[in-house]
Amino acid sequence: MIASVTGTAQHVGLDRVVVDVHGVGLLVHTPPAVAAGCRTGAAVELATSMVVREDSMTLYGFATPGERDTFELAQTVTGVGPRVAMAILSVLSPEQLAAAVAGDDIATLTKVPGIGKKGAERIALELRDKLPHVPGGEGAPSGVSAPTTGWQDQVTEALVGLGYSAKQSADAVAAVADEHEGGDVSRALRAALQVLAR
Repeated sequence: MIASVTGTAQHVGLDRVVVDVHGVGLLVHTPPAVAAGCRTGAAVELATSMVVREDSMTLYGFATPGERDTFELAQTVTGVGPRVAMAILSVLSPEQLAAAVAGDDIATLTKVPGIGKKGAERIALELRDKLPHVPGGEGAPSGVSAPTTGWQDQVTEALVGLGYSAKQSADAVAAVADEHEGGDVSRALRAALQVLAR
């Protein structure tokens, strides 16, 4: 799959960019804010997700890997496809989505075109345990740089990857945060695992 695209913006639309990669023009669908940040003839680097269907291959592009990961995660929700996932990221940042899911904020989720009350409730329910920790909420999307230090994000992600829930991981990282302000990721990870083993 194509995970990123780097090249020159050949054409910029409202919600799409054609990126020239060594003579090949790739059509990349983007949130409007991402397209607005691109300029024709300027260098472009996008984190991408490729959606393959029986009759099409569509490339979706984002400013950060965290946005791309959130786009892919949103599609794990029943009834949410690429269009709705793209609409979510056009209206909400990954952090705003995480906060809305953590706080069961149905009103915020229904601001997204195509999502009604039932859809918002389903998103809140199905994404709750899949979103890693952000301050002030139960979780934030994987790869999203929440306002914590880099080592804390890395350790939390590693723990989630090992099968612990987002909440367990965040709590363990918080428990060892004071001792590991230096940011040695491997030592902090070992300490967090010890906390979880108690």
